[in-house]
Amino acid sequence: MVEKTVTEPSQKESAHDAAVDSNTQPLLTHLVALRNSIIRSLAAIAILFVPYVIFAKQLFSLIALPLVRNLPGSSPETVGTMISTDVAAPFIVPLKLAFFLAICTAMPYVLHQLWTFIAPGLYLREKRFALPVLLSSIFLFYSGMVFAYFLVFPLIFQFFAASTPENVVWMTDINSYLSFIFKLFFAFGIVFEIPIAIVLLTATRLTTIKTLKKGRPYIFVSCFILGMFLTPPDVVSQILLAIPAWILFEFGLILGRMLVRDSEE
Repeated sequence: MVEKTVTEPSQKESAHDAAVDSNTQPLLTHLVALRNSIIRSLAAIAILFVPYVIFAKQLFSLIALPLVRNLPGSSPETVGTMISTDVAAPFIVPLKLAFFLAICTAMPYVLHQLWTFIAPGLYLREKRFALPVLLSSIFLFYSGMVFAYFLVFPLIFQFFAASTPENVVWMTDINSYLSFIFKLFFAFGIVFEIPIAIVLLTATRLTTIKTLKKGRPYIFVSCFILGMFLTPPDVVSQILLAIPAWILFEFGLILGRMLVRDSEE
């Protein structure tokens, strides 16, 4: 048994927490602050949306590369072509992509605005814990998207191309493709948040590292079930989501054991 040590709050922490407790403001003041944060966030998204719209066609060509490289007629020198079954899709789809990219790029600033709204009501120890978690969450979500684009997309589309029957021409609609990659971007971004979720669960005492270790077999099966629901109905994408989810779960256990020192072992 390891004896837990309770550290007394420092004078600076006590003074900060006392100031938080005494800083009571009317509801209208909080609503105004929230409105200002929302307006700044929307303004940031709108500003970033403009350059993305200007280069929307080039950006769509870039994000479609993992697919068009595996379409019929593609070669090391040329790439295949996609189709559009909707009259307005060639105009609408690049706009959707530009809006998606604007939101993704502005997300750190949006979360910063959220932080400035809630930070005045947090104790010092909560700030010390919440800020690293927030920054880590942003980094891991982006890492999941990068992992999906550079590793998962090429493997999935190679698998689809190899599985296409000889008498079938594989022609993909641009709107369907955009919906497909949005779903995978979101799925892998969420899965990469598993270490943060484990740290939060152990830090708030909702569970312990010991309990999570005992549940390894169930977590392993759950990773594949999660892959089945979050990815298209093919084995490759499910495995490519389940295996990183399992690895991130193990990494979360290590991280939780390091950061939450007084958790049960």
